[in-house]
Order: sequence, then C-alpha cells, then structure tokens
Amino acid sequence: MEISSGSILVVVAVAASAPLLADLTPRVKVPIVIAEMVLGIAVGPEVLGLAQADPFIERLSTFGLAFLFFLAGLEIDFQRIAGRPAKLGIAGWGMSLVLGIGIALALWAAGVADAPILVGLALTTTALGTLMPILRDSGILGQRLGTYFLGAGTVGELGPIVAVSAILAFEAGEAWRSSLLIVFAIVTVLAAVLALRVHPARIVALVETTMHSSGQFAIRLTLVVIVALVVLAADLGLDIVLGAFAAGVLVGLVIRGTDSHTFEAKLDAVGFGFLIPIFFIYTGMTYDLDQLADPSTLVLVPLFAALVLVVRGLPAWLLYRSALPAAERVPMALFSAAGLPLIVAITEIGTSVGVMAEAEAVALVGAGMLSVLVYPILALALYGEGESVPEH
Repeated sequence: MEISSGSILVVVAVAASAPLLADLTPRVKVPIVIAEMVLGIAVGPEVLGLAQADPFIERLSTFGLAFLFFLAGLEIDFQRIAGRPAKLGIAGWGMSLVLGIGIALALWAAGVADAPILVGLALTTTALGTLMPILRDSGILGQRLGTYFLGAGTVGELGPIVAVSAILAFEAGEAWRSSLLIVFAIVTVLAAVLALRVHPARIVALVETTMHSSGQFAIRLTLVVIVALVVLAADLGLDIVLGAFAAGVLVGLVIRGTDSHTFEAKLDAVGFGFLIPIFFIYTGMTYDLDQLADPSTLVLVPLFAALVLVVRGLPAWLLYRSALPAAERVPMALFSAAGLPLIVAITEIGTSVGVMAEAEAVALVGAGMLSVLVYPILALALYGEGESVPEH
C-alpha cells in the first residue's frame, strides 16, 4: 500500500489544529467536524495541495467512519427514551420519510435529483453523534428537551442506516439481500442476549485489572465486537455503518448501569482523538470544489439545507406539541435538522455504486455542513432565550 509520509503528517497536524479553529470564537461555537472538513479542504489537492488522499489515509478514514457510528450507537440509552420519546421519534421519522421521499421524487421529476431515494433518505437524517457533545456541554442532554431529542436522533440515525442497506440491495438488482437484514438483526440480538447474561468471573476480573494497565482487555474486546459486526454486515452485502452502529448499541447495553466512565473515556480518546477526525479531514480533502463552483450545483446547497429543515423540523414542530412548549419545539426542530455524518456516508455509498451524480453528492454534503454549522447555533440561542418561558 502506497503511503505518503508528508500527507499523513499534514492530516494529523490538521486534526490537532481543528479544536483551535473551532474555539476561535468563544461566543459562537463552531462544531469541530466543520473545522476538520474546512481544514481538510484547505490542505487538500484542490486548494493548497499539502496532502493527498492516498490509500492509507482512505483506510484510516473508513475506520473513522465505523468508529463514529459505533460511538453514536454507544450513546443510545433505550431505557431513557423508552415510551413516549421513542414513539414520537418513530412517528416523526415516519413523517420525515414520507416528506423526504416525496420531495426528492419531485426534484427527480424536475431533473434536479438523479438518485431520489438516496436523496430523500439523506434529508431524513439527524447527526446524533455529532450533536451529543454540544448537548452535553450546554446541559441540554439532561433536560426534557434532551430526552426527546435522544428519541428523535436515535431513530434519525438508525432508520436511514437500515433503509440505505436495504435499498442499495434493490438498486444493485439483488433484492434478496434485503432479507439478510433480518439475519443480521437476529445475530446482533443473540449476541446482545449472550453478552447480557454471560459474565464469566475470569473475564470480568481481567477487564477490571487491565483497565489501567497495558492489557486494556475491555478495549480489545470492544474492537473485536466492532470488527466482527462490521465484517458480518459487509459479508451480508449491507453497509458497514450498520455493523458499527449495532456494535455500539450492543456494547452500550452491556455497560449500561455500570461504572463505565473510564472505559467510555478511553473509547472517546480512540475515536475523537484519532480515527474520527481523519474521516472528516479526508472528506474535506476529497470534496469536489470544482463541482461546487458550478452555479447549478451551488444553488442546491441552500436548497437542500432548507429541505432538511422542512423534512426533519416540520414533524418535530407538529408532533411534540403536547410534549414540549413552543419555546423548546423550535430548538427541537433545529437540532433534528442537523445532519452531516450520515449524509456523507449516504453520498459516499451512492457515488461508489454509481447511482448518485458527483454534483448531487457535493451539494448534499455542503448542505449537511451548513446544517451542522447553523442549526445548532440557532437552537442553542433560542433555547437560552426561552428558558425563562413558563410551561403550560
């Protein structure tokens, strides 16, 4: 495998610089993924040319994508969102799916979209993993709004992942592969049941004794789970993000209710400290600015960003009337409409299998960047203003 030592050095330097760029404006917090993608664009071949997207960086980027969705799955607390938050989240994504596919089909009929199903699914995504640090730092995660958003965000990530895996099988003319989703689900559930019920004393003791030593048995076991489910998903013709997400859910079920802060901190260090930044930097490096310079592509960026707000925000505004006051429904709609990582994943899948045009993918990713940059900032500002509003 060809490795460019200069390129990987630039990439890790950019990863270290991204938090500094994101923290330049204390009043307006720029999501770090935006800083990583912007810096990736800057050092990439289309601007400064300091780094090239060689196969080694591409492989690391794939690991970063998998780890991003693993950590998103790890964050899901099914006990917390059980009941009304989950029901509203499912209903909201169902409405988003109808809206998204309907709008995308209209765009396809107008000659604007080449892959209406994938575009429609991209419009239904929510960047739960990206927003979790923002919600945690702002204190919203522990509030009523945070609980309902967890329900919406969980379905807004899991729904598109499963749908893309099924639909791409149809697109490839292998509809039978969609039934393998059931096989994958059964294997994952059986693995979860086994992990919850079987706790060999020696394994538990080894996890505890190596947590602060070079053994790091818990981390190594977790990597086995991630790779095993990613490989299983790939072998079944499904997308790897589904396997990574399922691995996160499985590990989350096992550690829920335990004193796992040290363990989770180590996983955050591996993911957010190393692999995940490389994924977003690589995405920036490979972002096609020439396509974006085309006015017909450029105009799609704000259009798609607005459509994401309609597709994800409108159901949130309508369905949460009895659950949240108006002052919280607007932030809920804005948070729900922020969706970058899954949009990147969907566009990469779509272009790699040849069902999505490059210009379409560039516009969707640009819209995802815009949504993650603008909508959370507006949501935080509006939520802060509405905190003094009495509930009715």
